[in-house]
Amino acid sequence: MQGKGERKLVTTKSSESICHKCNEVITHRIITALGKTWHPEHFACKDCQLPIEEATFNIHEGEPVCSKCFLKNYSGKCYGCKQPILERTIKALGQTWHEQCFCCDGPCRKPLVGSSFYEREGKAYCKNDFEQLFAARCAGCTKPITENAIVALDAKWHRECFKCKKCANPITAATFTVEENKPVCTECTA
Repeated sequence: MQGKGERKLVTTKSSESICHKCNEVITHRIITALGKTWHPEHFACKDCQLPIEEATFNIHEGEPVCSKCFLKNYSGKCYGCKQPILERTIKALGQTWHEQCFCCDGPCRKPLVGSSFYEREGKAYCKNDFEQLFAARCAGCTKPITENAIVALDAKWHRECFKCKKCANPITAATFTVEENKPVCTECTA
C-alpha cells in the first residue's frame, strides 16, 4: 500500500514515550507519525535510512519513505510522457497514464479522461476521430458509416444514401436494377 503521511515534531519532557526504532525512552524532542513515536534521528526512510526531515512523507508497506526514494523506487511512470506519476492515474490499454497524457491518438489530440474511447492497434481514439479514420465509408456520400449499412454493388451505403440514380428516391425494395454501377428503382426501369 502506498500513501502520504504527515509527521509531527513535539518537544516534550515526558519519559513515557518509547521510540519505535530503538525501543528507548524519548525524553526531549519526539516525532509522532504512523501512530508511533520516534526520536527525530530515528524517523528515517526505510530504503536509504536517512532521517526524514520534511513535514510530509510517503508511506510504502506501512513504513516511511523519503520523497527521493519514493520517486525512484515506487512511483509508476506515465506511458505517455515517461515521467513519474505522483497524482491520480489513468489505467487504460494495459498502461498507467497521467490524466493529462491520456489523449486521443487521432488529429484532435483531446484528453480522454472521463469519456469512452475506441482502441485500435494499442492506441486510443475519441469516437469522432475513430469514425473519421477507420469507419467504412458510404458509397453515396463518402461519410463514415457508424450504424447499420446496406451492402450492395460491392460497397456499403447509408440507408438514406442508397438512392435511385434517376429519381433520387431511397430504394427500399429488395429488387432494383443497375445502370453505370448505380442503383435504379423498379419504378424508373419500367
